[in-house]
Amino acid sequence: MREVLGVFFEVVNGLVRCLWLSLTRRYHSKPYQRERTWDHLSWVGADSLPIVSIISGCTGIILALQAAMQLEKVGALSYVANLVGFSLVTELGPLLTSLILAGRAGAAFTAEIATMKISEEIDALSVMGIDPIRFLIWPKCIAMLIMAPLLALWADFVGIMAGGIFSATALGLSGKVYFEQTATFLRVSDVMSGLVKSAAFGMAITLISCAQGLMAREGAADVGRRTTMAVVQSIFIMILLDLFFTALNYILR
Repeated sequence: MREVLGVFFEVVNGLVRCLWLSLTRRYHSKPYQRERTWDHLSWVGADSLPIVSIISGCTGIILALQAAMQLEKVGALSYVANLVGFSLVTELGPLLTSLILAGRAGAAFTAEIATMKISEEIDALSVMGIDPIRFLIWPKCIAMLIMAPLLALWADFVGIMAGGIFSATALGLSGKVYFEQTATFLRVSDVMSGLVKSAAFGMAITLISCAQGLMAREGAADVGRRTTMAVVQSIFIMILLDLFFTALNYILR
């Protein structure tokens, strides 16, 4: 436990130092550093779009179908749009997107850093005067902090569109009424709460994944073990953060 906390605070301290240097304009990224950041932005964001689109589209249809099964009984089928939009924007869009990122990007982060740690490449970076936190972890944090909310926003859009198309074709609802009702019912604060959740989930995934990678010690077998632990811990922390933000949103409404 002491080792876990020590590595975690070492990572956080290094990231705070990078942030401070950025804010005080003493942080001048070298070309290779900018390239690494762009590579992570592309890999985390653009390469995740297909799987995020498929899962959010299916989720929108499932929500529409489940809502219709209950609302038909009370003659309130038109409220399908409200339930689909609100559920996606405030809860399922950010959560599903972050689960995908934890399994895809978070696992890859851990495997990369753990492999470098075991092969002593990270020690070699320190010997060459390159800060491992700045070189390895800072670009990952920037990528996740930017791309997690953007992917969640895209997931909300795809899910609402899929739910609307399904409602118009299979449930007999007017597409115009569906989208007008969604726009009327959803508030800006609902969208913002989902984006804040996504950013927090993204940072939690990155910190946990990188910390687990830095704790790899016992050869190649430890890479798989650390990767599994990173994904499990990321999901656990995401659920706790989701509970916290949902409760906070309920109190502040």
